[in-house]
Amino acid sequence: MAGLRQRQKADRTSRILEAATRLFRETGYGAIRIEDIAQAAEVSVGTLYNYFANKGDLLLAIVSMEVEEVLSAGKAVVDNPPKDVAQAFSSLIGIYYDHSLHYLSKEMWRTAMAISIEAPATPFSDRYTELDALLSRQVCDLVRRLQVLGYARPGIDAEAVGQLVFNNLNQMFTEFVKREAMPIEDLHARTTRQNAPIAAYLTGNA
Repeated sequence: MAGLRQRQKADRTSRILEAATRLFRETGYGAIRIEDIAQAAEVSVGTLYNYFANKGDLLLAIVSMEVEEVLSAGKAVVDNPPKDVAQAFSSLIGIYYDHSLHYLSKEMWRTAMAISIEAPATPFSDRYTELDALLSRQVCDLVRRLQVLGYARPGIDAEAVGQLVFNNLNQMFTEFVKREAMPIEDLHARTTRQNAPIAAYLTGNA
C-alpha cells in the first residue's frame, strides 16, 4: 500500500507541475490562479495545497526541476571534458543555457529572480540560492577536473576561477531573460567570447 501511495503522490505532483508549467508559459505567472492549475491537473484545490502552499512554491519546484536536470547532464561533461578548455566551458555552459527555457519562459525566470531578491529571508530565496551554489560548484569541479587531466595548469585556484566563470555566466543569463528579444545564440556567443581569456590563462596561453 505504501508503494501505491507513493506512486499516486508522484503522479499527482507530476500532473500539477506539468499543468503549472504549461499555464505559466501560455498565460503568464501573474494571470494564473491556483484554481486554474488544479483544474488543469485534474486535482482538487485542497489536494494541490497539500503539495504546494502557493504559486511561488510551484515556481520554485519548476526551477528546481530545471536545475537538477542540467546538473545531471552537466556531470557527463565534468567527468569527460573536451581537452580544449574553452570548449569544455562552452560544453557545460551550453547545457545550462540550452535547457534553461525547457520548462521556464523568460517571464518565469524574471519572476523567480525577483521573488528571491525581494524576499531574501524565505525558503524560496534560500532554495534559489542553494541551486545557484550547486551550479557554481559544478563549474568549479570542471576546472579541477581539467587540471587533474592535465588540460589546465595546476596550481591555479580552481574554486576562484570556477566561481568567476559561473558568476559571469549567471549575470549574462540575467541579462538574457531581461531582454525578451535577445536570442539564445547571442547569449552563447557573448559568453564564449568572455570566457576565452580565462581559458587562455588556464592553459598558459594568455
